[in-house]
Amino acid sequence: MSIRSRRLQANGIDFVIDEAGEGDTTALLLHGFPEARQSWHRQLPALAALGWHAVAPDLRGYGGTTRPRAKAAYHLDHLTDDVAALFTALGGKRRILIGHDWGGVIAWQTALCGKVALDGLIILNAPHPDVFARVLADGWRQKRKSWYVAFFQLPWLPEWLMTRNDGAALAQMFRKHSPTIPDAQIEIYRRNAIQPGAATAMINYYRANLSALGGGSGTHPKLAVPTLMIWGEKDLALDIALTEGNEAHVADFTLRRLPGASHWVQQDAPDQVNDLIAEWARGKALA
Repeated sequence: MSIRSRRLQANGIDFVIDEAGEGDTTALLLHGFPEARQSWHRQLPALAALGWHAVAPDLRGYGGTTRPRAKAAYHLDHLTDDVAALFTALGGKRRILIGHDWGGVIAWQTALCGKVALDGLIILNAPHPDVFARVLADGWRQKRKSWYVAFFQLPWLPEWLMTRNDGAALAQMFRKHSPTIPDAQIEIYRRNAIQPGAATAMINYYRANLSALGGGSGTHPKLAVPTLMIWGEKDLALDIALTEGNEAHVADFTLRRLPGASHWVQQDAPDQVNDLIAEWARGKALA
């Protein structure tokens, strides 16, 4: 099934989206850092085959989507408002939210704050915020893995390292940690990052949400939305302990771990990820 591209206005932002399929079920796929909508290209046709209208936007600040300059524009309040506005603009009777990495953070927060009535939530390598808070407090293992969050609080230096030599370090990072991602796709990420102001916009996700990334409040109500978590076990940034205990915060929780996949799980193991989503969706009468 072919992938279509277009622009879509929502929440005052001009989004570039890729989409496949049609129907009354809208599946919105949120990418992570430092990626783009193309990270979901192996999922869009498969989700469309489930009868879903599958849509992957460049998040605000990324790719061809509007790039606000202010750090505060990347606070989670605005990011979750983007999700709500995109669902409204796209229509559909049922709503499935899918997020990886930063997209997973946004997806969790959208579900927990109740801005969107969701029928299903699919999370890839991003823990429930209260689980992250617990694991972060338990010892130094996750603190060491999260060193880059503190580094990103510095002015200008992270941008310089990310974009010097035309983004060579970013491309090298992807090739080192996930050799299965095609060079053409890495080239998209590299070109996006070296656009004027793009690296700052991407890093501002960390700067505007430092307290939120420090962990959850512990006061979130138990989530009623059926939730599937898929986790690539070879994640160098997020400890495997973050897969434990999420079920205490979600009434209907399913965990599937992929031992051979890295943090970039949907790109490392696209067929497995697609099969797991399809199996779960059919079991929840969502496909």
